[in-house]
Amino acid sequence: MANESTRKKWKGKERKKSDKVMDPRDVSVNDFIIPIMGPTGVGKSTFVNTAAGRDVMTVGHDLKACTAQLHHVVVNHPAHPETRIVFVDTPGFDDTFESDYEILRRISVWLAQSYSDNMKIAGVIYLHEITQKRMYGSTRKNLDMFHELCGHESGKNIVLATSKWGNILEDAGARFENQLKTTFWKDLVEEGSSVERFLGTSESAWAVVDHVVREHQQLIALHIQKELVDLQKLLPETKAGDSLRKSLQEILETHQKTVKELQESKDPARAQERLREAQTKIQVSIDEIKKLQGKPSLGERISQWLCFR
Repeated sequence: MANESTRKKWKGKERKKSDKVMDPRDVSVNDFIIPIMGPTGVGKSTFVNTAAGRDVMTVGHDLKACTAQLHHVVVNHPAHPETRIVFVDTPGFDDTFESDYEILRRISVWLAQSYSDNMKIAGVIYLHEITQKRMYGSTRKNLDMFHELCGHESGKNIVLATSKWGNILEDAGARFENQLKTTFWKDLVEEGSSVERFLGTSESAWAVVDHVVREHQQLIALHIQKELVDLQKLLPETKAGDSLRKSLQEILETHQKTVKELQESKDPARAQERLREAQTKIQVSIDEIKKLQGKPSLGERISQWLCFR
């Protein structure tokens, strides 16, 4: 981590007036800042409310995602009232109405601004719904983006917590948990991340938090923070930006394949509505990819110049 006296101030080119960031005056040097991350609907807001013992975050009960902006709340540790935990509720990369690029931009702005203001993170909690028997595309995208945001060097400061254990039998949940450890979370676990269970109770929520507070006293800078602030990169130039661009490219190719199949359909009238929907999704993907193109390389600029001669 860069020395506080020599750290560059973030230029904030990606920041908008509507972005919510934390006022450094709300945080003391002894506070533990803990972002809560994960896909939409896994219970991030519920986790914070359960730990706080009151409704401090809005919880969604329908198809609309509630957390589109980042929100933070300061909670005193129940066993150690002098210890303050700053929970940061973050949106998932499968938000109902916001694009993945916009979600990445908002999370990156919050993290970069807090780091620039010398606010350090104690650790990160990533929530995953244990009832998911398969790692769906959107869930895998969330996990990949999370890994790139944090960086491979931050593993010891990450707690991977499973939620919604009340909706599954213990034996089945244990099998899925082991599968996560040995497959999808294998790299994170090998990098030092721990696996815990959020059982929907205050005790289990604080057991997850205490793992961050007790085990990882050294405050950290996430990889995206060092890229944006220390290295003065633009969002498209970061590892997370590159990961999202590749994910969107795969989605684009899938939509293009769908359009081709629909165009070759033997019943074009019935396929017309699906065709329009797929074409709309293609345009959305193209627009998002353009935002993540970043600076073209010298080879790309030469290629473009030759094409338009």
